[in-house]
Amino acid sequence: MEILKRRPTGRVPAEWFTGEAWLDVIYAGEEPSRARLNRVRFAPGARTDWHSHVLGQTLHIVSGVALVQERGGQLIEAHPGDTIYTPPGQEHWHGAAPDAFMEHLALWEGSGDPDAPDTIWGEKVTDTEYKRPRSTTRG
Repeated sequence: MEILKRRPTGRVPAEWFTGEAWLDVIYAGEEPSRARLNRVRFAPGARTDWHSHVLGQTLHIVSGVALVQERGGQLIEAHPGDTIYTPPGQEHWHGAAPDAFMEHLALWEGSGDPDAPDTIWGEKVTDTEYKRPRSTTRG
């Protein structure tokens, strides 16, 4: 058993996010493990760019109000306790609602190949895409 050393909180890269968000790496597995687990805290209105994960991603909403959308799909409002899975290669984005902070846990697997990215980043989510009508996970 090993207690892992805590890494400092860092700002997310501006080239992959709009707005302010902070990242805590909770776990970054070393071979043979390829698991990755981050806690990401988003300020109101902050969001990722469009992106996909080579081996998929699971998000668990911890607090606040999350917005998530797959390319071509509905914009969905998710709440604490909701877990969202995006399959390998599915382009999507996620972030905080305009009027609430949001925190989620992000779990994915690395490719295991240092020359192959785990995440494929695309263009910024436009304000029109971000502000479109949304459905909710709450009835």
